Amino acid sequence: MRLALLFAFAIAAPAQGPLPGMPPVLDPKDIYAADRPGALSPVVRGFPARVYVPNTESNTVDVIDPATYKVIDHFRVGRLPQHVTPSWDLKTLWVLNDKGNSLTRIDPQTGKPLGSVRVRDPYNMYYTPDGQYAVVVAEQRERLEFYHTQSMKLAHELWVPCKGIDHMDFSADGRYLIASCEFGEAVIKVDVAEQKYLARRAIFPAGMPQDVKTSPDGKVFYVADMHANGVHLIDGDKFQQIGFLPTGKGAHGLYVSRDSRVLYVSNREEGSISQIDLAKRALIGKWQLPGGGSPDMGGVSADGKVLWLSGRYHSEVYAIDTTNGHLLARIQVGHGPHGLCVYPQPGRYSLGHTGVFR
Repeated sequence: MRLALLFAFAIAAPAQGPLPGMPPVLDPKDIYAADRPGALSPVVRGFPARVYVPNTESNTVDVIDPATYKVIDHFRVGRLPQHVTPSWDLKTLWVLNDKGNSLTRIDPQTGKPLGSVRVRDPYNMYYTPDGQYAVVVAEQRERLEFYHTQSMKLAHELWVPCKGIDHMDFSADGRYLIASCEFGEAVIKVDVAEQKYLARRAIFPAGMPQDVKTSPDGKVFYVADMHANGVHLIDGDKFQQIGFLPTGKGAHGLYVSRDSRVLYVSNREEGSISQIDLAKRALIGKWQLPGGGSPDMGGVSADGKVLWLSGRYHSEVYAIDTTNGHLLARIQVGHGPHGLCVYPQPGRYSLGHTGVFR
């Protein structure tokens, strides 16, 4: 019993100081302080504004010009491309070809593919906050695989008790991550520096957890849930669930507004987008897509004025005005569009997925 209590305390007690090598947080009250409208890093300022759309069923990527809402390029990639992920240093975009067991490199300066790298089961991909490792989320294999960022050589393979490990986000100090278990009705906690599994926690109401996003103050992890039809609130340090917000049927993707005040929630099964006030941890509104739709994954434009989301079941992409929820455009793309990437976006570095910047 005594050993069990000591182990539980070790999990709950936060590590001292930020992850070594992680860029210092600009504002302790807002981990997204570097993501303000137009605050582009010098690395990306010359890149053309584009929306990159991976089509899972077509095995292609469509490239949209956000100024005209037109598809301006289209190219084939590996089998079942799931997400387009910006690299930690912002210089590269990776298409994650899940069933193709590969990553296709895109040059964001030209928007063109530049070959591929062999990687097993890359459903999703993130980066440790110090930039040392790319973390490939091998969903079917229930593993997090840590690759050296520069060489993309495998450094460590971590099995986790997390069926359908899916999405994740990092603590404000970069010391740990929390990931969703899509088919396990749970979330897990992993030590980033040690690359070590720490704990698992069931969610309530039980469902199918999806995207994960850390609050600006770093105190809460929001976890979208497609079957519970809402968002779980997790205290990351204590690793305890502290709330649940019902948003809509098929809650799936989570995106923070450029002023760090609002969390957008895509409700895929009912064609709507909910808004959560991040300071109050409360629902404040919902936008319904006219004519319906299946809003999935995406991102916010560099100026913060447009929310871009893929229409997973409708072969389309939505451009939504963030001031009032008005649908600006509905753009036809390939079959099964999923984790689209709006690029470039503000921020000093990328933590992966479709663009989590700090």
